[in-house]
Amino acid sequence: MRSFAPALLVVAALALPGCNQKEIAALQQQNSDLTRSRDQLQVEKSALASEKNRSEESLRGSLLNKNNQVNQLNSTLGTTEQDLAGKNARIAELQRILDEKDAATKALRQRVSDALLGFNAQDLQVNVKNGKVYVSLSEQLLFKSGSTKVDPKGQDALLKLANALKDNKDVNVLVEGHTDNVPIKGGLVNGAKDNWDLSVLRATEITRLLTSAGMDPGQVTPSGRGQYLPVVANDTPADKALNRRTDIILTPKLDELFSILNPN
Repeated sequence: MRSFAPALLVVAALALPGCNQKEIAALQQQNSDLTRSRDQLQVEKSALASEKNRSEESLRGSLLNKNNQVNQLNSTLGTTEQDLAGKNARIAELQRILDEKDAATKALRQRVSDALLGFNAQDLQVNVKNGKVYVSLSEQLLFKSGSTKVDPKGQDALLKLANALKDNKDVNVLVEGHTDNVPIKGGLVNGAKDNWDLSVLRATEITRLLTSAGMDPGQVTPSGRGQYLPVVANDTPADKALNRRTDIILTPKLDELFSILNPN
């Protein structure tokens, strides 16, 4: 009913006696202004309603996007926590195996040391290095100069070592021959052409003695390093004697550890 109020005013004014044309014109102008104001307000109201709808739609879209992001983050976090738990479990298992291998290496060193008691420390040493047990035997204990045949005292040491190891199938044995840098004179000596050849032949002879004493041939590998891995410089007779040695390297098998490191 309000939207017709200006027109009613004009009609009423026309019906009243004494209203002149100026007053009627003023009322008509007022009526026109009010109509324009009403129409403008209606346009603004519609614009505000449209803006409100757009804002609400935008807010709903933004909220939905945020919810999706939160869900994605929660999913990623859950996956990350699972991965982290799996990695922690794997690390713990690796540490357990390494601790067991370390304990096994120490026990192996003790067993070997006990088996080889009574030998001169200058001729026979047992040490742990890089997770391996090194049994280092001097040339003086094992061989005469240039010979590839083990002396009786050296055979006794190797027999005791084999007895300590033959029931342990979880150890790989590397027999590594070493010499000084003095060349072999006279060409061929006991089947050896040079120091490298001599170190290999000595390692092979020691391997035969260990396996003959009961060690599994599949566990023992002979090798020769010649003069190329000295423990000291070959500059004095005493130091050259230190380099003329055989290292028997005992390595606990790490199959379980490798299976964890390479699951595929």
